[in-house]
Amino acid sequence: MQFVEIELDYGTPKRVSTETVTLTIDGFEVTVPKGTSVMRAAMDVGVKVPKLCATDSLEPFGSCRLCLVEIEGRKGYPASCTTPAENGMVVHTQTQKLQDLRRGVMELYISDHPLDCLTCSANGDCELQTQAGVVGLRNVRYGVGEQAGAHHCDMAKDESNPYFTYDPSKCIVCNRCVRACEETQGTFALTISGRGFESRVSAGQSQPFIDSECVSCGACVQACPTATLQEKSIIQWGQPEHSVITTCAYCGVGCGFKADMKGNTVVRMTPWKDGKANEGHSCVKGRFAWGYATHKDRITTPMIRENISDSWKVVGWDEAFKFAAKRFKAIQAKYGVDSVGGITSSRCTNEETYLVQKLVRAAFGTNNVDTCARVCHSPTGYGLGQTLGTSAGTQTFKSVEEADVIMVIGANPTDAHPVFASRMKKRLRHGAKLIVVDPRRIDLVKSAHIKADYHLALRPGTNVAMINALAHVVVTEYLFNAEYVAERCEDKSFIEWRDFVARPENSPEAFEAETGVPAEQVREAARLYASGPNSAIYYGLGVTEHAQGSTMVLGIANLAMACGMVGREGVGINPLRGQNNVQGSCDMGSFPHELPGYRHISDTIVRSQFEAAWGVPLSPEPGLRIPNMFDAALDGTFKGLYCQGEDIVQSDPNTQHVMAALSAMECIVVQDIFLNETAKFAHVFLPGTSFLEKDGTFTNAERRISRVRQVMPPLPGLADWEVTLKLSDALGYTMRYKNPGEIMDEIAALTPSFAGVNYAKIEQHGSVQWPCNEGTDLLGTSIMHKDKFVRGKGKFFITGYVPSREKVTQRFPLLLTTGRILSQYNVGAQTRRTANNVWHSEDVLEIHPHDAQDRGIREGDWVGVESRAGRTVLRALVSERMQPGVVYTTFHFPESGANVITTDSSDWATNCPEYKVTAVQVVAVSQPSEWQQRYVKFSRNQESLVPTEATATQFAEEGGK
Repeated sequence: MQFVEIELDYGTPKRVSTETVTLTIDGFEVTVPKGTSVMRAAMDVGVKVPKLCATDSLEPFGSCRLCLVEIEGRKGYPASCTTPAENGMVVHTQTQKLQDLRRGVMELYISDHPLDCLTCSANGDCELQTQAGVVGLRNVRYGVGEQAGAHHCDMAKDESNPYFTYDPSKCIVCNRCVRACEETQGTFALTISGRGFESRVSAGQSQPFIDSECVSCGACVQACPTATLQEKSIIQWGQPEHSVITTCAYCGVGCGFKADMKGNTVVRMTPWKDGKANEGHSCVKGRFAWGYATHKDRITTPMIRENISDSWKVVGWDEAFKFAAKRFKAIQAKYGVDSVGGITSSRCTNEETYLVQKLVRAAFGTNNVDTCARVCHSPTGYGLGQTLGTSAGTQTFKSVEEADVIMVIGANPTDAHPVFASRMKKRLRHGAKLIVVDPRRIDLVKSAHIKADYHLALRPGTNVAMINALAHVVVTEYLFNAEYVAERCEDKSFIEWRDFVARPENSPEAFEAETGVPAEQVREAARLYASGPNSAIYYGLGVTEHAQGSTMVLGIANLAMACGMVGREGVGINPLRGQNNVQGSCDMGSFPHELPGYRHISDTIVRSQFEAAWGVPLSPEPGLRIPNMFDAALDGTFKGLYCQGEDIVQSDPNTQHVMAALSAMECIVVQDIFLNETAKFAHVFLPGTSFLEKDGTFTNAERRISRVRQVMPPLPGLADWEVTLKLSDALGYTMRYKNPGEIMDEIAALTPSFAGVNYAKIEQHGSVQWPCNEGTDLLGTSIMHKDKFVRGKGKFFITGYVPSREKVTQRFPLLLTTGRILSQYNVGAQTRRTANNVWHSEDVLEIHPHDAQDRGIREGDWVGVESRAGRTVLRALVSERMQPGVVYTTFHFPESGANVITTDSSDWATNCPEYKVTAVQVVAVSQPSEWQQRYVKFSRNQESLVPTEATATQFAEEGGK
């Protein structure tokens, strides 16, 4: 466990410059980069200048007047935060005059501030309290509150936000919260209302926080120097006694956090300033939505049952392992070795995932292992692996700060990757150009101080047509980087691709009717991207979750290579990964055809290395993918499944097909923290652990490997990695590790791209990025393909456009596409058990006003959504975010049945489902669908079969929330 020392606040941001200046502060000579403030220069020599409005995460503001200094040869008392250091300056920070001035300023603050310090929630963590002591305040000549005359000490609190309070009576109008909302988050939800003495922080148009545009990222709370903005958890529990560095368990950004603790109770999650992925910023999920870890729904004891219609029986760990192993062995004896398999989790650690795929290959003796990346970013692995030679993004998140042009394709970063979106928005405010390729008008198209230069609002399913049209312009207008291509890419493949995209049928004009985007917009966007000079592409599931998902990834790589936009800061191809460790789950060998490090199972040399290390022969034949497992189950040849930390019933397409497949199996073992939808079909339930109980590593979308540290004991008594070890042992294959560090050592020994990864290095430096080995820098590789591509020469591929078989018809005249929303995450198992439901308590169907009017649908009406796969009912949200003919929903709530209507259409190369294109009809209805009625009955019955003693209800009632 790594405890955190108090983080220093240098007052103003660090400046980077090749020039330096030297000055003297209180007799100490100091040399700093040009542009550094006097305040920060003072901190460099250990001199702390009093401050209230200054903090090193925000640009200097100069309003509090506490940081005044004297500079020889200058009149007055300039603010040290806004005064740049200059050569030859002689600065004094402590004189009698400065002491008097600061004390006088502090008197004014305190005269309009409640003196309830001993009972205040910020007691012990209040900068106003601290600075009053620093300046030597002993009395207030003007009195306090009513004694001083006009005052704000009796203003009412705003407690509308579920996670923090706003107490205007304690506001010192330092502006830090307003600036954090603007500079760090980029939402511009806060302002200073009133003038002069009546000035106070205001959310929106003097609204309660809950009704404003505030996204609850916590930046304002983090910036506040008093108890004006305060976490409700701190109000309840008091100040923490220690902090432990860990990594967020939500999206693929991988934010570093300090778990602020009292004993083994988490009282707050604070974004870590030194976290390379987030640099001290956070979103509502990582910052506040961690209470699910001790929710009363947690199942904390193993359970078994003969049939899924039976009540669960609470058993000890040994009995559960024995029961599961006996069933798996019986199935394999009856149906063959390949009749069972496993699914690894993208929410579990690298070490846990590695063990599950090892168990499947070594203990089961099959390669029937897959992961949730199958249904999200498997086309990324295929497409980037084929073109560049490695299955991961090319840049760091920080690289976007050097981009001149940003193209976002099929991604909604403000909702799905909000911390990265804040970085991106900051760069856009500083002048970068933006191209958005998306059927939906996402927030990036137009929001506070942000407007896309081009929004290519294509029809769902026409991605490849669009990327070919963009490439056509680049090639036919000779905008490609011929020198880069000649030096870095295969000549033959480039010529074939160039000639292909140059054909008239690939022009923007030829595709205009198909994509719905005016040809001239496409041409102008292509010219903008090609001109750069630094152009970066960021894409999401709107690229991969298509029948041509792999083709589109190939097309993106083609375009980037042709324009010379790979291999340096500010450019690159950047898949925005959806889950916290989906990159890691792929790295660890979770695909049925690949061992750890993306090496094919049929490679005799590679396979022999693992056979020697694991002590068993391995099958050279690739195993079943998840969709193949379902089909084989219905065919009667796949009968057993070990599923760790994934909810395939809710997340996978064509829900009724998935449910039928699971019903046909004879042994399903689910390892999870809740009785999720998949567990309702299980015969064995092995209780899992939340990220707060884990010890290991996550790998984020920038290939950054960060530590996850256990801050509380595992509620079930065993960690997830220990559970897999014991299950494997019961199956007859013993794995011996004392701790997760030893597991990582084995991973590093067998995986060249991880050869330089170890816990000691991560502990010392915070994180590393793979590839990390003898051929890289100490901390790995921040920018991929700098001098050459991993595969040697970059390879271009022909990307012929094939229209989706999901076509609009008279029966199904609309296209459904799916996505996420800010407050909820994935299948919602975590966020639905938090106060985030305040913002989004159900999945709704967004429909354009024209389509709604044609169907007599009004805002809030229940509507039936039907496809060739099934039918469900959702509430309508009439919105111009969608273009006519397209509807949109999310999949965070199981009862919504969003995936009941998605079909079995999938990517040609990887079987990634085509979630983004489903032909549907939408009609007004008055009751739930037949499937929803059956689901409610089945789900309630399954929940009634769980004994009370299996859950964490008692823990939650004792304060575990």
